[in-house]
Amino acid sequence: MSNLPETGRTSRITIRLVVIQILVFSLLLTLGGRLWYLQIRNGDQYTAEAADNHIQQVVAPATRGSILDARGVPLADNETRLVVSASRTDLMKIKDRGKTVLARLAGVLGLKPEDVAAKVRLCDAKTPKPCWAGSPYQPIPITDEATTQQALQIRERQEDFPGITAEPTAVRRYAGPGGSNTAQVLGYLSPVSDEEIAKAKNGRSPLLRSDQVGRSGIERQYDTELRGKAGVTRYEVDNLGRVIGKAKSDKAVPGAAVVTSIDARVQAIAERELDQAMKDARKEIDRNTGVPYKADAGAVVVMESKTGRVVAMASNPTYDPNAWVGGISGKDYKELTGKDSNYPLLNRAIQGQAAPGSIFKVITTTAAVNAGYAFDDGYNCSSSYNIGGQVFKNFESQSHGSINLGRALEVSCDTVFYDLAYRQWQKDGGNKPKNPADWFYKTAHQFGLAKETGIDLPNEVRGRVPDREWKKKYWEANKDTWCKQGDKDDSYAGKIAKENCESGMRMRAGDSVNYSIGQGDTLVTPIQMATIYAAISNGGTLYNPTVGKAVISSDGKEIREIKPTSHGRLPFKGRTRDQIDAALAGVATRGTAAWRFQGWPQNEIPMHAKTGTAEVYGKQTTSWFATYTADYTIVMTISQGGTGSGASGPAVRKIYNGLYGVDDKGKIDEKKALLPHPQTGLPKIEKDGTIEAQPIASPPPSPSGSASDSPSASASDGSSAPPSDGPPSPEQSPSRKEDEDR
Repeated sequence: MSNLPETGRTSRITIRLVVIQILVFSLLLTLGGRLWYLQIRNGDQYTAEAADNHIQQVVAPATRGSILDARGVPLADNETRLVVSASRTDLMKIKDRGKTVLARLAGVLGLKPEDVAAKVRLCDAKTPKPCWAGSPYQPIPITDEATTQQALQIRERQEDFPGITAEPTAVRRYAGPGGSNTAQVLGYLSPVSDEEIAKAKNGRSPLLRSDQVGRSGIERQYDTELRGKAGVTRYEVDNLGRVIGKAKSDKAVPGAAVVTSIDARVQAIAERELDQAMKDARKEIDRNTGVPYKADAGAVVVMESKTGRVVAMASNPTYDPNAWVGGISGKDYKELTGKDSNYPLLNRAIQGQAAPGSIFKVITTTAAVNAGYAFDDGYNCSSSYNIGGQVFKNFESQSHGSINLGRALEVSCDTVFYDLAYRQWQKDGGNKPKNPADWFYKTAHQFGLAKETGIDLPNEVRGRVPDREWKKKYWEANKDTWCKQGDKDDSYAGKIAKENCESGMRMRAGDSVNYSIGQGDTLVTPIQMATIYAAISNGGTLYNPTVGKAVISSDGKEIREIKPTSHGRLPFKGRTRDQIDAALAGVATRGTAAWRFQGWPQNEIPMHAKTGTAEVYGKQTTSWFATYTADYTIVMTISQGGTGSGASGPAVRKIYNGLYGVDDKGKIDEKKALLPHPQTGLPKIEKDGTIEAQPIASPPPSPSGSASDSPSASASDGSSAPPSDGPPSPEQSPSRKEDEDR
């Protein structure tokens, strides 16, 4: 028996009951508040979301628009293939995460099990290619080359292949008409990622998990127009997933067609002649190194002089864009991106940078005239030029006496431009400049260098003008390294580092004279030089180069033409332009390119040219050849290919032969001319929106011209030996080695 009074025990019980009642009341109040929040305040939102849980979407991908050449010939279109795909979501629900199913599938398709498994793994920083870079919820294509028998096996044995489908699907095809490739211009596709879907969710063109997007070239630049809009059908389903009705349906809108200014026939010749020029260069011995030229990369641009439209653009090495269709294999990916691949995905016409060599001299000439040096004055073309005991030699020590600037362009006399640059450097204050005019650097910027041309292709690079601002920034970024190396290293490289440490921020005399002939730290791209020479041809207008010509809706009712646009004019007066124009005509008739244009019908089709041979420290010379007529501008470059006229000259001549139908006797055969005048109109559009393509034959045989394939062949035929156009060698110019070693 407890000694506690009865009233004490009762009081405790009462308190406990009160506490319990308060807790129960609080819980009921909280629950009631939450119910009010869910049912009253946010009731509409959750009602809608609940309804969505009973809606299933079926997506029908839109047919991607075609990419056509200027005559309507497909460069990229679509074809129906049997595509076998795997649902990663379904495979992950299986006990062994789909390994058995994928192995069984590999046996049916005749593929290696490890290759099939690699296709469905997700890409991340540690996962090697191939892997799936798209959404993990989207069906992943295993192959787009399944046979009818393979597809039937999969569909009839569905219990053995859960999560696997085999369906006829429209896939991208890069047709390669007439033997053309056009890979870097066209680009390629790959699946959309979840990040891209989220980013585009509220944009002008939202993405679906089934979409493929352009990754480079035209496919990327005009992706929104080409992609169209996928069709989405929404079905109402019950909680067991059974369809109980159709909620809403949005029809698929096919992508628009993009008509380009590319002519597939000219493109095929440009690609073939560039490739052949590189092969021929590898047969020639470099006199400086004693070994054959490597000719490891090259590019060529064929452009309409009066509009900036690109008729052909080739980059070498190249690749087959069809390798990306249906997912790229590990072997192909390595061949395209590995360190030994030489990066064929790179479009060297807009992304390849190199010193321009003597084709830069049209800029130097304009700068000299604008700085007050008369075009027709006499300038001494000596065999060498001395600055403070440092000798800068003319190429092969040639001397032409007193000549004007026009003749200096014709024979590509380095010492004339050395002298002009040195005199202007002195006027600007030499090593102690005070408000320098910097005509030579200012003019290069006015010509459009060190900035994008505005071409409608992604990832164009800017090149470089090594002016005072650039030199200062470059010195600030590298001075610590130079100073450290200069203190410890007594070798030649160490001495150069020490000099750069002490004076690398200054515009030295050697920098200026090297710059005047397109050497030193100057970098340009083929598309920049094509834009400049086209502007000289048309009277001075710098056009934005364009590949796209029109965007045409799938029904043919909407046509958006892409008009030529200008981003400025060259900084010369009409008389200076005419003088330079006449000098460049002289290059083709009696100057450094004359041996490549022997027999050319100059009276009917006036030809203008400039050769260039640029030196790169530690490498063989870069070949440049810049040319134009009233209709077209062609610029070709070959890395480690030799001289401009020697390596690139024959190929450029043959492209012109194909354009104008010039035979080996210099006569014009209009029936053989591929494009004697630029294509002005658009292809014919039918009432149903289809675009009528003009037929294209197999690639014509290589147009032959009077230009021979090699300098030695020219000499054996009795023609004159080629005038050389390059700058002095590094051994002859210590300053150049200093500049290019940085």
